[in-house]
Amino acid sequence: MTHVFTIAIDGPAGAGKGTLARRLADHYRLNLLDTGLTYRAVAYALIQHALPLDNVSAAETAARQVDLAKLDRAVLSAHAVGEAASKVAVYPTVRRILVEKQRGFAKTPPGAVLDGRDIGTVVCPDADIKLYVTASAEVRAQRRLAEIESIGGTADFIEILADIVRRDERDMGRADSPLKPAADAHLLDTSEMAIEAAFLAAMAIIDDVLAKRDKA
Repeated sequence: MTHVFTIAIDGPAGAGKGTLARRLADHYRLNLLDTGLTYRAVAYALIQHALPLDNVSAAETAARQVDLAKLDRAVLSAHAVGEAASKVAVYPTVRRILVEKQRGFAKTPPGAVLDGRDIGTVVCPDADIKLYVTASAEVRAQRRLAEIESIGGTADFIEILADIVRRDERDMGRADSPLKPAADAHLLDTSEMAIEAAFLAAMAIIDDVLAKRDKA
């Protein structure tokens, strides 16, 4: 790949896009950015300073201070941080600040895999490949429950499902950059797919695009 190559992956929480993004970045030797962590970093900063999530000015300041090289997945993956992040993510000014950082990351050679909610539609509308990874809310809730139980935790399936439905509504219903597939995105429904099958399906799409480009 001689030019900066961008793979945009969008989709709702729990569809498997994060794992898929990591596998693809590793396989194609591209940089990786989970853009959701940038919103979580803003929310985490507000929580740490005991500031209300509706303090837009504080959220903007936190967004400007986000360092993409220092996103701590272990800290930012906490459920409470994720809930808070989906609330600060509705602010257009916060989104604009973070989108500029994300675009800068995407332009860094040799290219990048970015996953999030608005990569193919807003952040990188000219991405070489756009994937929209989805799964039924029930399957995503079951995966989340299994994940919690695998580390010795307990949770209620109905509560997890309700939480996922609420988050979907918030992400899809926001006025600024709502979650939706780009018109030219390839749809990957992982409801009945293991990660390996999803990875192979995505790889087939990407390799096809690369092969056609090489012939051009």
